[in-house]
Amino acid sequence: MTSLRRSAKAWSAMGAVGNGLLADDGASDMQARTLLWRRVGSAVFYGAASFMITVVNKTVLTTYKFPSFQCLALGQMFATIIVLYTGKKLGIISFPDLESSTLRKIWPLPIIYIGNVTFGLGGTKELSLPMFTALRRFSILMTMVAEFYILGVKPSMAVQFSVYTMILGAIIAASNDLAFTAEGYTFVLLNDFFTATQGVFMKKKLDSKELGKYGLTYYNALFMVIPSFLFAFSLGEIDRALEFPDWGNMMFLCQFLLSCIMGFILSYSVILCTHYNSALTTTIIGCLKNISVTYLGMVIGGDYIFSWVNFIGINFSVIGSLVYTWVTFRRKEPPTSKPLLSSVTNV
Repeated sequence: MTSLRRSAKAWSAMGAVGNGLLADDGASDMQARTLLWRRVGSAVFYGAASFMITVVNKTVLTTYKFPSFQCLALGQMFATIIVLYTGKKLGIISFPDLESSTLRKIWPLPIIYIGNVTFGLGGTKELSLPMFTALRRFSILMTMVAEFYILGVKPSMAVQFSVYTMILGAIIAASNDLAFTAEGYTFVLLNDFFTATQGVFMKKKLDSKELGKYGLTYYNALFMVIPSFLFAFSLGEIDRALEFPDWGNMMFLCQFLLSCIMGFILSYSVILCTHYNSALTTTIIGCLKNISVTYLGMVIGGDYIFSWVNFIGINFSVIGSLVYTWVTFRRKEPPTSKPLLSSVTNV
């Protein structure tokens, strides 16, 4: 009887262990599914926000001919500060209070943030949407290189192939630009540089968990709104904006305010997508939304000049974007990485 009791206890213990393992497996599967949905959801949210703000900005700057993209950037910064500050005061969100060390913790993101916003709006104003989206593909290659040297992330061969495909398509499209402007090309290429840099440093700052998603968004805007205002004022942009004749036009006013609000939503969606995915994924999701923006841009603004070479190049680049998206979201393991290079300083 004693041996039977011992056997029963042993089987009971084994059963408990087995149930524990099954419970752990079930919890692990649930966490994996939750993480997948967050990755996909944050990417879709960013794509939708990026699409909306591109169309609205183009309408404000080109269709209505609003004279100052710097003032539109200021409006987006003010909206970001007001929304986040109000949310914190109401207890809806939380982020650390302003301290003497906050600027050091967030640096150099404020400079990168204002460069990204300003040159992005400048490129939107100066170029047709199809050409703007084609040239935006260069930000992907910049992001991939920056991730390797700053974050130590080495992309797979499939990812590299898709990126090179997009770049080749962008070069083909840009080779036959019938509405070339040096100013527009300069703006969009600087926008590419700041987009790539922002994604990489944002990932690094989010991993440190010092300020969080809301803190990074709030202090980026807070530290740059006054310098940006003074810079715009010195260039006469504030006066040009105040003299704009359509301030009494309700349709324009609604779209201007929508652009300001969407600026905050886009900033938050960038941080969310970068947090749950990677800087490179965030950049390419931004280019994926250009699939619809490209074709819609042929009629919005009225500044696109069609050519077959340009059209083929854009579609070739889109194929590369689709391949990358498929490769990224079927990947179950995080990309291989190594410690940050010793030459990279903590900022």
